[in-house]
Amino acid sequence: MADKKTTKVIKKATEVKTIDQLLIDLATKQNDLIEAKRGHKLGELTNPHVITVTRKEIARLHTAIRAAEMASAKENK
Repeated sequence: MADKKTTKVIKKATEVKTIDQLLIDLATKQNDLIEAKRGHKLGELTNPHVITVTRKEIARLHTAIRAAEMASAKENK
């Protein structure tokens, strides 16, 4: 029986964004999430999977912002 090997896929950013640009994207995604939740409650949202995807995108943005802050703090030392 063959062993299953797991490979870790590392996604690299195709575009490097500043912290300000990431914060703008974060605010936009948070507004999108609020609107999606409102639409879901009213029965207007046709694909509720959008809420999950948006939440994950917000988490990724928070992670990217934190990584950028840590990198800039490391450079300032």
